[in-house]
Amino acid sequence: MRSRFPRGEVIVRREILDGREWLVYPVRVAGDDERALAVYLARGTPLTFGGDDFRWGPHPWIQFEHVWQSSGVLQLQRPGDGYSVWGRWADGVLTEWYVNFQAPLVRTGRGFDTLDHELDLIIPGDGSPYRWKDVEHFEERVRTGGFDTAEADAVRAAAACVVDLVERGACWWEEWRDWRAPADWGPPAAVALQDDATAGTR
Repeated sequence: MRSRFPRGEVIVRREILDGREWLVYPVRVAGDDERALAVYLARGTPLTFGGDDFRWGPHPWIQFEHVWQSSGVLQLQRPGDGYSVWGRWADGVLTEWYVNFQAPLVRTGRGFDTLDHELDLIIPGDGSPYRWKDVEHFEERVRTGGFDTAEADAVRAAAACVVDLVERGACWWEEWRDWRAPADWGPPAAVALQDDATAGTR
């Protein structure tokens, strides 16, 4: 089985909750090496959701049109990290790095698995001070038992790690600042849910 995904290949990003697929969508590989897996989520990409019988209930995006409605984003994730960094551009200029705290990626035969952990950090592309997002959602999830103590502690540790990187000027993701999606990287076809969320794990 392949250890890396080639540039340009369409793979599948899955959010796994309660051992099942909660949110699934295709992304295109921008790069994959021992440092990071970089994938591109194009505007208009179809989103596929699991049902409503999860401990967190239905995915909050299910009430909207089932496509990625924002501009395209580059998603960067390193092995073992409890976060990914999403790059957003407008008119060819980086507008922000959006740090999405999530479960460390697990590679599968057709892509990778993770789970969004609510908390986010926004780092403006122009060097303005960073700001937190969805802190109250994260804390409410903790309060209601959506995260156990170990999970909550892991998210807070990842957050502290990212803040340390930013404040030391050691932002490894900056090497992608000048990256741009090729013009022909439009939205891939929809992805169907699998019966066994663990199928193909590697």
